[in-house]
Amino acid sequence: MKAQETVFVNKLTNGILDPGVEMLGPVKDGGRIVLNTAAGCWSPMITPELRGGHEVSWPVYVEGAEPGDAIAIHIESVNVTSKATASGNDKTIADRFVGDPFVARVCPNCGTKNPPSHLEGIGPDAVRCNNCGAPVSPFAFTNGYTIVFDDSKTIGLTLNAEGAEKIAGNGKEYMQTPDFAVQNPIVALAPSDLPGIATRMNPFIGQLGSTPKRPMPDSHNAGDFGAFLLGAPHEYAQTEETLKDKTDGHMDINKVRQGAILICPVKVAGAGIYAGDVHAMQGEGEIAGHTTDVCATITLKVNVIKNLPIDGPILLPVIDDVPYLAKPLTDAEKKIAAAEQKKWNQPAFEDSAPISVIGTGANLNLAIENGLQRGADLFDMTVPEVMNRTTISGAIEIGRAPGVVTITFRVPKEKLEEKKLWNLVQEQYQLY
Repeated sequence: MKAQETVFVNKLTNGILDPGVEMLGPVKDGGRIVLNTAAGCWSPMITPELRGGHEVSWPVYVEGAEPGDAIAIHIESVNVTSKATASGNDKTIADRFVGDPFVARVCPNCGTKNPPSHLEGIGPDAVRCNNCGAPVSPFAFTNGYTIVFDDSKTIGLTLNAEGAEKIAGNGKEYMQTPDFAVQNPIVALAPSDLPGIATRMNPFIGQLGSTPKRPMPDSHNAGDFGAFLLGAPHEYAQTEETLKDKTDGHMDINKVRQGAILICPVKVAGAGIYAGDVHAMQGEGEIAGHTTDVCATITLKVNVIKNLPIDGPILLPVIDDVPYLAKPLTDAEKKIAAAEQKKWNQPAFEDSAPISVIGTGANLNLAIENGLQRGADLFDMTVPEVMNRTTISGAIEIGRAPGVVTITFRVPKEKLEEKKLWNLVQEQYQLY
């Protein structure tokens, strides 16, 4: 097919990222992808027919993208469409899954695997098996809340039981669930343990990236959740070696928001760009395990970077999200550095700019090791050099516990030019 300037995506996966499916598009190198996304996490988690824990957009083929390249994704807009959502800390219900509650769900009454489901009323037992009518959600709240958003999408407010039950009675309307989504709206469970909290909205994309090299549950496309696939008792089980085919698209990093640029690996022809799991707000670490999953419309601009073989994502956050020590030096700061350089008869100091390398692993220590090694491999440095640069000109920040981090440090301009990244960095941080 002829590559299109803009590809509109109104189709969702069943929770599996599969390189064998026919992708949408192709979209031109330099073109745009416009997506209507469904809520991630909780709504798919209580919908047992979905196989990956989320319900993300169908992958899009990018013209000219081949394995060994990278794709620069410019996040041009993220617009929350949901009027309300619900979330909270979770617990699993043991007899409703086999090995993995995100993937291998089962009806405890009739034994149907990944049974189709529907809603009957509201509350914790509202999700029912289509075959026998038994409650089938493999997850329940330990502490949960229903939250509404003002019309300007500036503030969220958590509701008491009366408000939560009103929302629950018309869940798809309040969540603005796309017509083509399978998921049951999480607001139907009507959680209300934390009424009266007002908080700021700061929407970002929890799932954004490229299709892995082998079929994989979408929520497990990262080093921490991916660890659950090692030796798992279902068809998507992985080994340490095959898990390397992931692309770490499930980051839940709150800096992956409007105005940021995400550079992701290409591991299959056409890249297969997908998105979903938008959140209304999230503190560093997503420490409750979940946050405010919402439906949204997203506009992405994509550019192919030829011959940049990266293993996982690189992020260029908006300047407000760059750690203090990693921000580019101002002209005034450069004058001070130049004076010190002259005083001490030193060679010219580096012209540098920030890069955030994503690291993932089964725990935070392993994620840090992974991110440091990726940074070293990318810029032909040793790990100790990356550690030093991160310590005095950067930071390590938690994206998601248990194991997603950003390793941010300033990189010399010459290295960025060598890796074909300087133009992107220069544009992002207005370094002229």
